[in-house]
Amino acid sequence: MNAAIQPVDWERLSFGAPLQAGLGIAERLRQQGFGVMRAEELYKALGDNASACAEFMPLWNHLPEDRYLKDGGRYRSRRHGSFVQHLNPAEGEDALEQVAHRAHWQPLTYNALHGGMSRWFEPLTQELLSLACWQPLLTELGRVFAAVRPVDRWFIEAHQFRIDTRDGVGRPTPEGAHRDGVDFVAVIMIGRKNIRGGETRVFELDGQRGVRFTLSEPCSVLLMDDQRIIHESTPIMPLDTHGDSWRDTLVLTYRAQGFLEPQ
Repeated sequence: MNAAIQPVDWERLSFGAPLQAGLGIAERLRQQGFGVMRAEELYKALGDNASACAEFMPLWNHLPEDRYLKDGGRYRSRRHGSFVQHLNPAEGEDALEQVAHRAHWQPLTYNALHGGMSRWFEPLTQELLSLACWQPLLTELGRVFAAVRPVDRWFIEAHQFRIDTRDGVGRPTPEGAHRDGVDFVAVIMIGRKNIRGGETRVFELDGQRGVRFTLSEPCSVLLMDDQRIIHESTPIMPLDTHGDSWRDTLVLTYRAQGFLEPQ
């Protein structure tokens, strides 16, 4: 059960006049700095591996609690992993390699609430990493981003998130509207249960325009140019206080100049 969500023409979603019909996601990113892929578009990009996406959903049910929330909340659970994508791999080099488990770090300039500290989250599980759709998901999105901003490598961080309402409200972005300090961000909707809220808001970094919408379709994807866009998601609240209520996402960040590290 979820609150009714207004249908959106994702292909033409824009800050101003609707975009020309038929534009690919890379061109939508070029023109305005963000775009949404419907699940159907993502499945097409993944090809034969798309059927494994259904196996994603249960892997969000037992995420460890985020112990770093400075507001004292218990509403966020997560896992984290880091990868390097080689866009033109040399002979014998994997297109996607997982790197040793590392801390997630952001400077205070990008995350005023949780920046400036090394946050060690539990690693992604082998069950997730072994899914047939995992590597194609990361590399296909990396190719989309490289079509907008050509690079030889992406340094990718993957975050499994569950935001729940055990204390009445859950905050997907407690830091407020922000950038992540990377080149591109992908927010993949995994699922919503028994909630209202969780509206996505994206704004121009160097302008005053913004749009509001709600991702609800599993495996739909919001893609953003982090150098042009500020984003946030509104709090979630339960529809029925007698049942579990949550919002699950997979957030992938792509950065060309290495992982963010303490200075």
